[in-house]
Amino acid sequence: MAVSFIVDRQPVFECNACLCVNLRMYKKYDSSRIKAEDEAFSSKRCLEWFYEYAGTDDIVGPEGMEKFCEDIGVEPENVVMLVLAWKLDAQNMGYFTLQEWLKGMTSLQCDATEKLRNTLDYLRSLLNEPTNFKLIYRYAFDFAREKDQRSLDMNTAKCMLGLLLGKTWPLFPVFHQFLEQSKYKVINKDQWCNVLEFSRTINLDLSNYDEDGAWPVLLDEFVEWYKEKQMA
Repeated sequence: MAVSFIVDRQPVFECNACLCVNLRMYKKYDSSRIKAEDEAFSSKRCLEWFYEYAGTDDIVGPEGMEKFCEDIGVEPENVVMLVLAWKLDAQNMGYFTLQEWLKGMTSLQCDATEKLRNTLDYLRSLLNEPTNFKLIYRYAFDFAREKDQRSLDMNTAKCMLGLLLGKTWPLFPVFHQFLEQSKYKVINKDQWCNVLEFSRTINLDLSNYDEDGAWPVLLDEFVEWYKEKQMA
């Protein structure tokens, strides 16, 4: 009687096929697990990332900050760096402490350069939301001033105003010109906050500016100077 080996081998083939399917499924699961672990925020990885720029210190200083900006593809003077500093609640311009880094990057869920690069558009978008912009604007004053001074020196103030209002307030160029020729050497916080309010509420022709309003003298003088300039 003839014996068919095909019948005998079929279970072996089926078993091998099952093993192959199971192996593919395991590899797919394992790669998915590894990817998920990479995507999940890691405090350890965030700490290691910090020390790439801080070295042996517990603070990222000017040199580390320069390398950090280069790695994320952003110029140090780009406004997105101010937004990042705000998210980290950094207290001193040009420096990130370990505590600021860990707290801020945890809130952003960033523990690596690539993740932060992918978050930059989100940080920029915060400037388009009026409430967030106002918070960032107010934060910028204390962030940029010397901590032993109550006011912001004029050169720094002009740079920060340009960063925050230069592209959105059409009157900024003439306001900057006014500051250049004015007697003012510093700007206090009340003046700083009122400049933002002025830029948001006063018409470009200044027609709705109330000279008897509660505006600081700085803005009264700007309006007077600008009107005289228009008439000249």
